[in-house]
Amino acid sequence: MRRKDRQVTELTEIIEIIERCDVCRIALSDDNMPYIVPMNFGYEVMDSNIIIYLHCANEGRKLDILKKNNRVCFEMDCKHRLVTGVKACDCSMDFESVIGDAVAQIVVNNEDKIHGLNLIMKKYTQKNDYTYEENRLTGVTVLKLVSTGFTAKRKQR
Repeated sequence: MRRKDRQVTELTEIIEIIERCDVCRIALSDDNMPYIVPMNFGYEVMDSNIIIYLHCANEGRKLDILKKNNRVCFEMDCKHRLVTGVKACDCSMDFESVIGDAVAQIVVNNEDKIHGLNLIMKKYTQKNDYTYEENRLTGVTVLKLVSTGFTAKRKQR
């Protein structure tokens, strides 16, 4: 990271940033062409590693790409605030962000799907004890992103 003065290294602080983020963007590579998608997400931390859960339809461009290349990048950001100045170049933006690389897996068994879906629901509702009808579980794909590395950054005045 170029600006070490903005780097966030403590895992507890990184998790606090993730908690404040509403959207996780995943970037995929489709035959050397980038493709980025904003998604709702849930997460957990295992052995100081971030595991991100996403859900989507059972078919579509994302899944077509992931079948060919399951390496992805993810990005989430929050706490945006414009800092104005007299001149245009005096303006700046406060923010917090987490960026990382991951390997995407398609979750296949229902128990693991429920786990991932409950983490997504917990992120947005603070509840994680939902039940799911069988037809709902078969009608959704759950993706599990296992991070292979991540960094966090903060610029706040």
